[in-house]
Amino acid sequence: MNTKYVFVTGGVASSLGKGIIAASLGKLLQARGLRVTIQKFDPYINIDPGTLNPYEHGECYVTDDGAETDLDLGHYERFLGVRMSQANNVTTGRIYWTVINRERQGAYLGKTVQIVPHVTDEIKRRMLLLGKSGNYDVIVTEVGGTVGDMESQPFIEAIRQLQWEMPEEDLMSIHLTLVPYLHAAQELKTKPTQHSVQTLQAAGVHPDIIVCRTEMELSQEIRRKVALFCNVKPGHVIQSIDAPSIYQVPLNMEAEGLDEMVLEHLGIQDAQEPDFTHLKRFLDKLFHPKREIDIALVGKYVELQDAYKSILESFVHAGTVNECKVNAHTFQSEHLNASNLEEKIGKMDGILVAPGFGERGLEGKVLAIRYAREHNVPFFGVGLGMQMCVVEFARNVLGLKEAHSAEVNPSTPHPVIDLMEQQKSTTVKGGTMRLGAYDCKIKEGSLAHRIYGTNMISERHRHRYEFNNAYLDQMEAAGLKATGKNPETGLVEIVEIPTHPFFIGVQFHPEMKSAPEKPQPIFVHFVQAAMKKRQQNEKNC
Repeated sequence: MNTKYVFVTGGVASSLGKGIIAASLGKLLQARGLRVTIQKFDPYINIDPGTLNPYEHGECYVTDDGAETDLDLGHYERFLGVRMSQANNVTTGRIYWTVINRERQGAYLGKTVQIVPHVTDEIKRRMLLLGKSGNYDVIVTEVGGTVGDMESQPFIEAIRQLQWEMPEEDLMSIHLTLVPYLHAAQELKTKPTQHSVQTLQAAGVHPDIIVCRTEMELSQEIRRKVALFCNVKPGHVIQSIDAPSIYQVPLNMEAEGLDEMVLEHLGIQDAQEPDFTHLKRFLDKLFHPKREIDIALVGKYVELQDAYKSILESFVHAGTVNECKVNAHTFQSEHLNASNLEEKIGKMDGILVAPGFGERGLEGKVLAIRYAREHNVPFFGVGLGMQMCVVEFARNVLGLKEAHSAEVNPSTPHPVIDLMEQQKSTTVKGGTMRLGAYDCKIKEGSLAHRIYGTNMISERHRHRYEFNNAYLDQMEAAGLKATGKNPETGLVEIVEIPTHPFFIGVQFHPEMKSAPEKPQPIFVHFVQAAMKKRQQNEKNC
């Protein structure tokens, strides 16, 4: 069987959930025994999202091979359980970078380099690249942005050309649009969808299936109307109604017949019947928790939920396996101070201090960490959160009042967090951090060892600064233990306080490997510690 290609485009508005639809389709096809992967084409000029402000683009997701990618790749991994790579996320910037470098090398033999054919040829090459490996039956490709955007035009043109070049049964197009409900008129409006599809068709791409994002049920009359005016087969207009959880969407799409339509169009006849026993069991636990806890998520970018998407999803996974609803309360670290700390986080069952970069809000993080340490509140620090717990310990336990991270204060007399040696000569910011999966050796008898149940783990990294080993002996003598180190470099990966009920900081990003059917172990144990704290507080009341 030839590798099949499914393209998912969007219209009317952004943030409709193209990534969730793509991931849900991948999940459905995977459940039918097909080998599936998903890729994302983003229309921005940046080479990757690594240098983008989280307020601009949400979380930067990191793969095992060190690619800084769009957050949708996190959805792909969580839904499919398939590891993504550099090849799964391509931006306009990367396309142009390749074309320009080839032009400088003389690859175009003196021809005038143009959007068509040179840029679109490179887009098509990238779109088909994963399929050439022979490892996949179906490649689902999500195109970022919305139809009609200037930035998206080369990608839409590339899809048009592929529709013309490839056999009809090897390629199909799915278009996601919005069908808004006007409360004043008390009716759903299909005109935005009609205009969106017309714009797509005017560019030469004809969708085979239209998925309508809606908050109300679509009647058969509305579906027929959209099919008629958008020139798709009757029955190929389906709804994606608002769901209580993104993990419900695959089942909703199966009920709409999305996978059957795709299999029919692509001529795949030997697919097995899907088994969603594990997913349904997960959803049953998710929707019917037996307990409830409140966790303080202290960070710098809390105004945008997508900035900490993987952390929030990890709480969903860890809470569900513990049959516990995790209420994650976000706190802007910049607004925390000594006078409001007790009021804001005093009733929390656990405190997670999130990753980030830069000076803003650091003192609020330090205050939250000190509160967790001194009041025996379960604490979990990730990335910068781990670094700030080292700073807090140095200041308030070791008495090194001016201790800081050299990232923020290069002239500090006590740089307990310092720039990695190999980073000191680096001036280019994009793609130059310590990125991707690295090994970590864990000390036996430690909290980390109890959590992971093994001596050696591999987790993903994204940082420039590290624990300064010049202070290691002093820290350990005072009670902050380094229980995880990189076996090759000696870099400290995990710190913890054994005398505390649950206090752990990790330099890596464990949230990026959590999935519904395989929740991340530290999150699982952190939730358990918070549940225990909640029970103790209830007994004392």
